[in-house]
Amino acid sequence: MSKSVAKGSKFSRRNLLKWGAGSAALMLGAEVPFLANMPKGLLPIALAGEDEIMLDGEELIAARPAMTVLNRRPINMEATAHILDDAVTPASSLFVRNNGMLPDYDEHPAADWTLTIDGEVDTPLTLTVADLKRDFEVVKKRLWIECGGNGRKYYEPGASGNQWSLGAVGCPEWTGVRLKDVLAKAGVKDTAVYTAHHSIDAHLSGDPEKVPISRGVPIDKAMGEENLIVFEMNGEALPVLNGYPMRLIVPGWPGSCSQKWLKRIQIRDKVHDGTKMTGSAYRMPAYPVSPGTEVPKEDMVIIHEMPVKSLVTFPVTGSRTAVGESFEVRGHAWSGQGDVKHMQVSVDFGATWQDAVLDAPSNKFAWQQWRANITLDEAGYYEVWARATDNTGTAQPNVVPGWNPKGYLNNMQHRIAVFAV
Repeated sequence: MSKSVAKGSKFSRRNLLKWGAGSAALMLGAEVPFLANMPKGLLPIALAGEDEIMLDGEELIAARPAMTVLNRRPINMEATAHILDDAVTPASSLFVRNNGMLPDYDEHPAADWTLTIDGEVDTPLTLTVADLKRDFEVVKKRLWIECGGNGRKYYEPGASGNQWSLGAVGCPEWTGVRLKDVLAKAGVKDTAVYTAHHSIDAHLSGDPEKVPISRGVPIDKAMGEENLIVFEMNGEALPVLNGYPMRLIVPGWPGSCSQKWLKRIQIRDKVHDGTKMTGSAYRMPAYPVSPGTEVPKEDMVIIHEMPVKSLVTFPVTGSRTAVGESFEVRGHAWSGQGDVKHMQVSVDFGATWQDAVLDAPSNKFAWQQWRANITLDEAGYYEVWARATDNTGTAQPNVVPGWNPKGYLNNMQHRIAVFAV
């Protein structure tokens, strides 16, 4: 593994090219065979901003020692790419995105937990976990979930909020019942427009009249086959940090739609206006804007599908390989549109691309494993770039996509550093 670059060091692609390959090699500790192909605006990942080659000793939550803690009040933490190598994400590697404090289980015991379905329905329901298991078909699905702000830290100028890198994503196996089956039993009225999701995590202010987050989805999305009310993850009770004892999973859309500690699903006759449903929260400009633009709130539209994306999970960035010796690169790909159709990798800064083997998903909205064998024929510094293409033909960009005020939907190609020696 290479020695990490000191934080605060400033480099530019212009200087890198002006100084020449010799200076680039000096900074990287290796020759850069394809330096001339580096797109404008990009730096070698080994020199770009904060160190991504070495873990830097951030304080970690003891129960998830490999995770990076972004803040503790509320608790938010993410994985590094290489610990997401499993086809099924273990609890120890699943990101945590909280907006408030954990529920008070003394006041709301899990054993007595109920879920209310009300609003624009014929028959309001109150259901326990036992009721869900008894009255509805229990299903298991691998479903990826991703924070809408995953990749936020790479936008310039930056956006406020948790500075997620690439690890606010995971694909556990969830056990639960279909949301549409529960709604069908309640009898959704023709006046239904939107769901409203409610939980009992406490607001950071301590004010009981305030809620940290309450989002929802259009009724057509809610009635999709893929959405689950879940009570188990990977064959065990949900972890407390991930929603115990009951939560929603609404795959393909921002993770904020998948309410944790779920207590109520209200069916509304209008678009839900709960906390973090209005203003700029989980919204994008209705039109492209230049970086730093102040976009009027009325021109911000609610995020629906997440963009196509992929991740390199092996080898770890900064690895060394022998010149002329084949090695495997692998990872995952996913898309809010459904299946990913094509996966490619590049080792010459995107000048040429090699097809990767892409597995079919185990079920719709499970992420897909991919792998490719790569041989580097000359000693030096290389980058492996990964590019997924979804079923509409849309591919990941090689740079941060359209800037937006909240830093959402960054699906730039993931790249790792590899040294051939």
